Amino acid sequence: MAKIAYILLCHKDPEAIIQQAEQLTAAGDFMSIHFDASAKSESFAMIRDALEDNPNVTFAHKRIKCGWGEWSLVQATLYAIEAAIADFPRATHFYMLSGDCMAVKTAEYAHQFLDDNETDFIESFDFFESDWIKIGMKEERLIYRHFFNERTHKSLFYWAIELQKRLGFKRRIPGDVQVQIGSQWWCLRRRTIESILDFIRSRKDVIRFFRTTWIPDETFFQTLVRHLVPENEIDTRTLTFLMFTDYGMPVTFHNDHYDLLLSQDFLFARKISPDAKTLKARLGKLYSSRGIDFQISNEGRSLYKFLATQGRAGRRFGMRFWETESSLGRERELMIVVCKKWHVAKRLTDQIRQETEIPAIDFIFDEDNTALPDLGGIQSSLAKRARHRRSLMRMLFEYFESDRLIVCMDPSNLDLMHDFFSDRSMTRLLRIECDFTDDYLIGHARRIGLAGDRTSQLTLERLLPTIRNDINHEADRIRDAGFSRHFRIRQSDSTETNATKLVEFLSLPYETALKLAQTRQLFDD
Repeated sequence: MAKIAYILLCHKDPEAIIQQAEQLTAAGDFMSIHFDASAKSESFAMIRDALEDNPNVTFAHKRIKCGWGEWSLVQATLYAIEAAIADFPRATHFYMLSGDCMAVKTAEYAHQFLDDNETDFIESFDFFESDWIKIGMKEERLIYRHFFNERTHKSLFYWAIELQKRLGFKRRIPGDVQVQIGSQWWCLRRRTIESILDFIRSRKDVIRFFRTTWIPDETFFQTLVRHLVPENEIDTRTLTFLMFTDYGMPVTFHNDHYDLLLSQDFLFARKISPDAKTLKARLGKLYSSRGIDFQISNEGRSLYKFLATQGRAGRRFGMRFWETESSLGRERELMIVVCKKWHVAKRLTDQIRQETEIPAIDFIFDEDNTALPDLGGIQSSLAKRARHRRSLMRMLFEYFESDRLIVCMDPSNLDLMHDFFSDRSMTRLLRIECDFTDDYLIGHARRIGLAGDRTSQLTLERLLPTIRNDINHEADRIRDAGFSRHFRIRQSDSTETNATKLVEFLSLPYETALKLAQTRQLFDD
């Protein structure tokens, strides 16, 4: 009879991790946990204390800090695998999980399913020939070395790629390895895992190669399994049910999805909403149950696709995700920086990024070329960003894994400000008041097409009062809107006065706010 060792990578919610471990080991299976070293030490202590008497739970012998898209995710997985191999000699299969996954079948069903299928379950498709990567970088993931994280050091990440391109530092893929790609959620037999561990001990060149690829958790195990296991023993699918929206974001499951999930031909599902308490309770009891007959219809993806394309509320399981999750989230803080002189706001946000860990996006609704992560297409045009503004904001919060986010806006975007202030999230607004000289306004008129290089001085003099009045009118509209948590810094005020306002807006220590207010040439044109 199959015995499963679950390989769990997690970084938050210790209570949920403890519950997940207890539920999955209650039926005689095992779990090896890697808890991210960047998480709070007291959270890890809570998990260890709660599970130390459970003989079916072990921990990775070394904890490391993990970053999305980095080798650290693979290394953490290997540490957890090594602990499981050593501590659970009876484990026949190793199943990759995250804290967002839950079983949608019983242990009885899962064990029988694995006994009936002498196969490794892992998505493993040719990296170059398949269309698994829909958008974004492809070949560049492999042929260039990646030393920086795209999420935390975006400028350095792309600078390093461009530098390697210019210098011709393109590298070769190990000649006897055909790179594969697929989902990181796999279930592998014990002998396959042992073969992988033997391989990496003897092939340091392959490890060196994957260490500096981008998003290796989608290529490393997928490539090695294909290299080590006969094709007829690989089933190129994951046993974890997951779906993606039209915008490339994972679909989140809620309380009314219980029957839908149980009817899918999968053993687990992700992502389960943290707020789906009823669903979590029902699925938690399910795994150790016996004698349940599952009616597999497997219509989940096709049903979701059909309902999502109707543009209306679905009758089978809820509404489109931007309707069911229209709020940014009560626990989140959206901070809007409003300034007519975009370069002033950008100087401030650049300094914020240097002095704090708060992610900041420049004029996302105003500049088409604003640097944004790939969010599945929703960010591809100004029209889409404005139309799906709340969805876009939620994706950015999730992308940066932060509950705080700063965005810059032009003062003309009053409707966007009203929309975000009507949300249940905590929204703040910082208005930067600048002085406008005649020379600046003339340049502004030329930039927006109101004037050209040959426009006469007389015409410009007639335009200036109109432009100045328009700018003042936009400021008056924002003041008259009566937004709560509305702060203002001014070019004419002292840095100390502006620092006090930044303390309130950003909830930062005064010393940090003073550094921001003292940004070099902040208000210069």
